[in-house]
Amino acid sequence: MSLFHPHSCSNPFISVSTDSGANPTADTNSSNDLCFKDSKQRIKKMFNQIELSVSSYDTAWVAMVPSPTSHCNPCFPACLNWLLDNQLPNGSWGPCRPHPLLIKDTLSSTLACVLALRRWGVGEEHMTKGLRFIESHFCSASDESQLTPIGFDIIFSGMVEYARDLNLNLPLRSTDIDVLFHKRDLQLRRENSKGREAYLAYVSEGIGKHQDWEMVMKYQRKNGSLFNSPSATAATLSHLPNSGCLHYLTALLDKFENAVPTLHPFHVFPRLCMLETVESLGIGQHFREEITSVLDETYRCWLQGEEEIFLDLPTCALAFRILRVNGYDVSSEALAGFAEEHFFNSLGGYLKDLDAVVELFRASQMIIHPNEQLLEKHISWTSHFLKQELSNTSKCAYKHKQNIMQKVNDALEFPHYASLERLVYRRNIVNYDVDDIRMLKSSYSSLSIGNKDFLRLAVEDFNACQSIYREELKQLERWVREKRLDKLKFARQKLAYCYFSAAATLCSPELSDARLTWAKNGVLTTVVDDFFDVGGSEDELLNLIQLVEKQDLDVSIDCCSEEVEIIYSALDNTISEIGEKAIAWQGRNIKTHVSEIWLDLLRSMLQEAQWSKEKAVPTVDEYMRNGYISFALGPIILPALYFVGPRLSEAVVKSGEYSLLFRHVSTCGRLLNDIHSFKRESMEGKLNAVSLHIIHGTNSVTEDHVNQELKHLIEERRRELHRLVLQKNDSIVPRQCKELFWKMSKVLHLFYMKDDGFTSHEMANAVNAVIHEPILVDQL
Repeated sequence: MSLFHPHSCSNPFISVSTDSGANPTADTNSSNDLCFKDSKQRIKKMFNQIELSVSSYDTAWVAMVPSPTSHCNPCFPACLNWLLDNQLPNGSWGPCRPHPLLIKDTLSSTLACVLALRRWGVGEEHMTKGLRFIESHFCSASDESQLTPIGFDIIFSGMVEYARDLNLNLPLRSTDIDVLFHKRDLQLRRENSKGREAYLAYVSEGIGKHQDWEMVMKYQRKNGSLFNSPSATAATLSHLPNSGCLHYLTALLDKFENAVPTLHPFHVFPRLCMLETVESLGIGQHFREEITSVLDETYRCWLQGEEEIFLDLPTCALAFRILRVNGYDVSSEALAGFAEEHFFNSLGGYLKDLDAVVELFRASQMIIHPNEQLLEKHISWTSHFLKQELSNTSKCAYKHKQNIMQKVNDALEFPHYASLERLVYRRNIVNYDVDDIRMLKSSYSSLSIGNKDFLRLAVEDFNACQSIYREELKQLERWVREKRLDKLKFARQKLAYCYFSAAATLCSPELSDARLTWAKNGVLTTVVDDFFDVGGSEDELLNLIQLVEKQDLDVSIDCCSEEVEIIYSALDNTISEIGEKAIAWQGRNIKTHVSEIWLDLLRSMLQEAQWSKEKAVPTVDEYMRNGYISFALGPIILPALYFVGPRLSEAVVKSGEYSLLFRHVSTCGRLLNDIHSFKRESMEGKLNAVSLHIIHGTNSVTEDHVNQELKHLIEERRRELHRLVLQKNDSIVPRQCKELFWKMSKVLHLFYMKDDGFTSHEMANAVNAVIHEPILVDQL
């Protein structure tokens, strides 16, 4: 990790310059390609070199530590020299990029630096300029609209008191000083709790000679620090000689030479943030090698039980979620220390750290084992807490607060099991903050967390993929017309939605064959479903099945109606096309398997039609054995598996794992559909899982009771599906293929979140967002 410094960072983030004299017509493409490559290279370097802003506030406190051999001399004179060399032109010390909402932070940093200079009797002119800045900006100390450093009321007042001890005359009115001390006293008189004790230890430099330093030492970490905070550790060492504190600060200066950050170590979290950023913006495919490196290193740290992970809730939760999603074996017991009662007795709980709670909420959704009640409890209390904070927060005009609340809202509104990649990418791109300034006792920023290169690359990649999607949709529209599917009056025309579900999940440009296969079969299953439901007679249904069974027939003779001829011709052509295309991917023709998939579906639909005609009432088990197939996911998912990369042998296709993946996702889909369509289908005299549970249940069984039971079953199947997808050991289905089952599960949960799917206005907006509306950089 390295630091960037105020004197060299009027704009510390790297930007790409453009030549305004270039010919835009001739050079646009090459210029864009160059920018794209440059951005990728800079991001690749960032994975290996974490940069964190220097903290003049913490550097000042380290500068105040006396030498253990002579209290008349500083222990770290290089820090003192850094203060003398890095005062800003306006007399302040603080953030390297001035921000109107960081005046409190700047006041705190400037006063700390002035105290350090006074402590050692150097820099008289620097002190004068610093005091002048404090005097002219002091009104911001009580401005509630300012971003407030943690512990500001205690720390700033404590520094004012320390100034008196140093006989430093501050240019502040006595009444203003009294107000500061009153605020500090109110904070110090708050009700005692474990969380408050940790908080008071964290802001020790503000309590100074009044602090219980023996209590503070309870929070010392293995690396010798207090909370990984240089300022708290320095203040402790100034009052209580301790070899651990001295070792920590000495190592810090050995690493950074003459200035320190506000937090150290800071290695695991920013690298995980980078990984999360590139994945959540849709550009992870450009950094596979770097991502693998981060995952392996994080897992090594996890196995070694490193404090940087396990003592920090956001880092631990983020590491758990990312490692589990990527198939690493991590136990949820690692999150046991962040149970509700423990959290609110910690520093983060006392400060109501929303970022930490959001991370724990998202991590807790990664339940894949039936005995993970701990995660269930975490979901319960974190969701309640976040909803409460969201409802209690009034609309805020300040971007910093808006970003936090947007993150909370997104976590609650879009659960991981109903989030489609392209929608997530777009939302994250639009909400991405290139100036992500974070606040502890002083503000800090990192190129690894907020960076224009991430945004630039993400926008270009999103729009480039979107142009491919639009061309593919045009190709599909021509296909619908060529196959005369638009002539079938009984059939719903849902091409855009069918293609949307493919484009929103099978995002990579090279997966074009998979997207087109998915979408074409999606259109055909919709047509066939409508044909079996309302469009065809029993003779026509039987005729269609016989045609698919026999194949290679004369459609002009063997089809009993024009509708059958249109549907069969489209089916036969599509099955043959898929079989032939698969040769390039699989080295064999898969037409026979695709035909079998379609026949399974047609026969299951015929069974439902016959039940309806005969007014038969199947058992729940009979219905579900047939219903998970008749839900019609087979032709959509299973042929597409052949076009995502890995070769699938007959053994894999016929394996129990393959069948179980399909059964789980199809069962979820069938039950989601039946819950949402129960009232409509009941009015039409049709049976489904809900009505059959009521019919075969006791007299006391109600719709609500059945719905709750089925929702619980859906949750069980969804989690088991996720477990199978993430499982590495004893798995023969390639991960890329297993992902398709999970992606379809996400589509289903999104489609059925509010109503019966295809009629939703929100879904139409989603289609436009993924396929039709490019992201305009000027709007970001």
